[in-house]
Amino acid sequence: MPQPRYRDPAAPVADRVRDLLSRMTLTEKVGQVNQRMYGWQAYERTPAGHRLTEAFRAEVAAYDGMGALYGLQRADPWSGVTFGTGIGAAEGARVSDAVQRHVVENTRLGIPVLMVEEMPHGHQALDGTVLPVNLAVGATWDPGLYEEAAALAAAELRARGGHVALVSALDLVRDPRWGRAEECFGEDPYLAARFTEALVRGAQGPGEAPGRGPVSYGADRAAVVLKHFAGQGATVGGRNSAATELGARELHEIHLPAALAGVRAGAAGVMAAYNEFDGVPCAANRELLTGLLRERWGFEGLVMADGCALDRLTRLAGDPVAAGALALAAGTDLSLWDESFPRLAEAVRRGLVRESVLDAAVGRVLALKFRLGLFERPYTGERRAPAGLRELSERIARESVVLLRHDGATLPLSEHLRRIAVIGPNADSVPQQIGDYTAPQRPGAGVTVLDGIRAAAIGEVSYARGCELVGGDRSGIPAAVALAASCEVAVLVLGGSSARESATRFDSNGAAVVSSGLPVDMTCGEGVDLAELGLPEGQSALLSAVTATGTPVVVVLVQGRPHAVPEDLAARAGAVLSAWYPGPWGGRAIAEVLFGAAGPVGRLPVSVPRSAAQLPVFYNGKDHGYRGYVDQPATARHPFGHGLSYTTVEYGAPRLSRDAVTVSPSGAVPPLTCVVEVANTGARPVDETVQLYVRRVLGGSSWPRVRELRGFVRTALAPGERAEVSFTIGAQTLASVTRSLEQAVEPGTFEIATGPSADRTTGAVLTVGPWPEPS
Repeated sequence: MPQPRYRDPAAPVADRVRDLLSRMTLTEKVGQVNQRMYGWQAYERTPAGHRLTEAFRAEVAAYDGMGALYGLQRADPWSGVTFGTGIGAAEGARVSDAVQRHVVENTRLGIPVLMVEEMPHGHQALDGTVLPVNLAVGATWDPGLYEEAAALAAAELRARGGHVALVSALDLVRDPRWGRAEECFGEDPYLAARFTEALVRGAQGPGEAPGRGPVSYGADRAAVVLKHFAGQGATVGGRNSAATELGARELHEIHLPAALAGVRAGAAGVMAAYNEFDGVPCAANRELLTGLLRERWGFEGLVMADGCALDRLTRLAGDPVAAGALALAAGTDLSLWDESFPRLAEAVRRGLVRESVLDAAVGRVLALKFRLGLFERPYTGERRAPAGLRELSERIARESVVLLRHDGATLPLSEHLRRIAVIGPNADSVPQQIGDYTAPQRPGAGVTVLDGIRAAAIGEVSYARGCELVGGDRSGIPAAVALAASCEVAVLVLGGSSARESATRFDSNGAAVVSSGLPVDMTCGEGVDLAELGLPEGQSALLSAVTATGTPVVVVLVQGRPHAVPEDLAARAGAVLSAWYPGPWGGRAIAEVLFGAAGPVGRLPVSVPRSAAQLPVFYNGKDHGYRGYVDQPATARHPFGHGLSYTTVEYGAPRLSRDAVTVSPSGAVPPLTCVVEVANTGARPVDETVQLYVRRVLGGSSWPRVRELRGFVRTALAPGERAEVSFTIGAQTLASVTRSLEQAVEPGTFEIATGPSADRTTGAVLTVGPWPEPS
């Protein structure tokens, strides 16, 4: 008997999908678009090892198959999974294969299940290698480095039996009060787009066609689902999952470029965001998911719902059955934990959605399984985890440290200092430097800032906590002040924490629940939004008291969002550094920067406000010439792109290879270069990030922005060395969103500017013709 067409690995994927769909019952089809089980409920740990639960077996039996299983290896306080109950690295592939074997061998068609895992900054599993959070990644301004790390993180996930990686990449920090700011690459669409395409290339490998991903994935590559589509970083008031007030132009100019870059790089999927756009929730927004994503962008991958999001649609649709039909018709393919998609068979029978629409969604799920090779190689077997990811994690941490201010003398510290004080609630805690969406770490794993300083210094290093992370208790401040006064320098480690604890309460989707005040010691993370951006009362008092001692002070802010430190307090410190949650080995990376073993090369991926009252302060707002408030400046404390070094760098004026170009009928512009000379005028080497900005001065069909990042290059300069940095100026550099919401170069006058940050640029004028004739 000949094998079915869908079993033929040489057949085109489309043919295999078509054949398999023709053999499936309605119930089996519904099973393929469902991902309603929490993965940690699929197994239990016994003295004899891990075994599959009856709940898992019943779920498979109910639909004669399973589309996807989320978080089989997830571990954190929300799941309740610990080293005592969960799946370590040694058992990961074995348990995954047991799940897969049951699905393949106990269903009529033997369709493998997709193993979906969180990989926001490394695989969120016991023994998973943790990377610094995305805001730290953005601060490196080095997409190539992140691409290397994403490739190894994906290989680690695949070695443990995972197939699909969920990664936050599409959200932007437009309001730093939002607790999920740490999951963003920054506030700028161009910067986020470069890191998003680096993520997709690294994790998946090169795409073969826009929106389709690789024809097949290597055994060490994972399919990436990009979160969240679209505009989730622009919710009103920085409130998680709240409404947005985005216009279509703002959506296209700011919140879609990273998604488009990811689609063009070949991303396997996107996750529909919780928020609504113009009153329509993203998971039910046909104009967004079908009209834009599929029809205009040509995306052929998966659209996954966010956790329990489809059940929220019941308020619009009337009941869970209609809610599922609404999302399916809009373009959502795969559910997550909801009770709506499991009832799609009823929706089809009631005539709420056509079975052909369900077939299209099932087809996209099956296509990904074929491209992953799961029908031919459903099991992981024994596979060695990749080496080198821990070193890349530490390198990202080191390159993400941003020197915000410096008196020119305090840093770098001398290793020969006799007495160093290390003070603060973030000085000696690995959990508080690794961010949200992380698994428990083994005891003794990681390097705190205190550990790093002790390893780097020759003299005596003493520690005082000084205060708690939150609250106003000042009882520990006198001891901290006495310690600082007795030392030659004090390193004051403050900031925030996204560390989840067992006492934290969680919503059904895993977000922390904030009833009144802050939950436990979390000041950041999903569900932990802040109205104020200043340091907590106790930390502010500690900063004031320690800087008043007269001892030179270095402030290190370990944080997941920019905190607004008062100018009078920051000015008393000899130096202030920002270390966005730098991961388990971030303490050593910070110490290397403090002692000069590495120079500070990080640049701000987000503007640092003076206070929450002046928000928003992102650098690329509309250019209306606003002069500022009466009681404080409207400008950021530290602007986007800012970052100091241990030397001085001078910039020349940018030079254009031509000062006028003409747009062709196809929208192209002739080749053009912008060259700027940079010189290291100090005594130490530097890795300088040269930034290119474009400002539309005249012309265009919409109001221009103050400036927009359009390029960046890092160049290494020895003391006294000069170098010329060149940028290619093309249509993508000059394009803007037109009235029809398409990207095009519109005639007008542009300023092409270069500099070390968004507020320190020098420009050259470029005329783009022909100029429109008067009406």
